[in-house]
Amino acid sequence: MLNIDYTFNDPALLELAMTHSSFANEHRGGHMHCNERLEFLGDSVLGFVTADFLMMRYTDLPEGELTKLRAAVVCESALCEIARELGIPGQVRLGHGEELGGGRERPSILADATEALLGAIYLDGGIEPARAFVLRFIPQRVELVIAGGAFKDYKTVLQEIVQKNKQETLEYRLAGTSGPDHDKRFTMELLLNSNVFATGTGRSKKEAEQSAAKQALRLMGEI
Repeated sequence: MLNIDYTFNDPALLELAMTHSSFANEHRGGHMHCNERLEFLGDSVLGFVTADFLMMRYTDLPEGELTKLRAAVVCESALCEIARELGIPGQVRLGHGEELGGGRERPSILADATEALLGAIYLDGGIEPARAFVLRFIPQRVELVIAGGAFKDYKTVLQEIVQKNKQETLEYRLAGTSGPDHDKRFTMELLLNSNVFATGTGRSKKEAEQSAAKQALRLMGEI
């Protein structure tokens, strides 16, 4: 049994989500389909729900950093971990050759089946059950990625350091812009106790602030 906390209105969708192409190919006489189309849909739903969560939770991160963070938490290895938590290895339907070749533990098969399962939940119940499914796993994985150093929110790290001394103040100020409207660059100054301590540039003010915070942390010897 899968540990999904969801009851399908159409159980056939769940069965399809667990059907690998190798199994479908061995049963073509019955015109069997595989989970590839559901995987395609689930990948899009996963990307959307994760992006929405990151936008709402990490309001100061620029687009580039949000993209990196999303990629880190929905990568193949992360989806494999989720697949194992759900019990997918024991439920996915494989062809005889794929079974003998260790397909039940193959990362690509498990990751694809996880996305297919999400696609099936979306088709069966809509966006809210799909969102609930994703949010069972994504928030804690975001925290692990950040804590593990694979991603850094430099502004938050700097803010936590400065807050240890209540007499110190930290603010960001726009120093200037450059470039045409379609490719503008922003320069932000980081002021520590009202004095310019670091500067950073980026495609947006928030990206430039992250860059300035990173430079400040370097100057402090924190990174």
